[in-house]
Amino acid sequence: MAMTVHVDIVSAEEQIFSGLAEFVALPGESGELGILPGHMPLMTRIKPGAVRVKPQNQAEEELVFVAGGMLEVQPGLVTVLADTAIRGKDLDEAKALEAKRLAEEALQNHDSTVDYARAQAELSEALAQLAAIQKLRKRGH
Repeated sequence: MAMTVHVDIVSAEEQIFSGLAEFVALPGESGELGILPGHMPLMTRIKPGAVRVKPQNQAEEELVFVAGGMLEVQPGLVTVLADTAIRGKDLDEAKALEAKRLAEEALQNHDSTVDYARAQAELSEALAQLAAIQKLRKRGH
């Protein structure tokens, strides 16, 4: 029997995942993080990208897109507090492509009314969503 850790992934809107998992992988502020049962306590910001969870006794990983947030690891518990979280199966490629296009246009615009930091953040989030969609495609979903 594999060792497990309880994982909660929540956003402001809803709880996305809650259950036992064999591991969790997610985009930490300084790079990809892999969390296994028994991991030392940790708290860090996470970047937009895919959170991969390997639920106990399941062959397939679950994928959740997060638009940033916080990760807390405690003995026996991993909590992902996401700014926004979308189940992998609910990601909309057309919507992500449109968000990418609009953010790129805003960054190209030399108008003084453009909030460049916001446009850059929106572009980063759209690119991360598209990368998560590509991961799902490679897995055959």
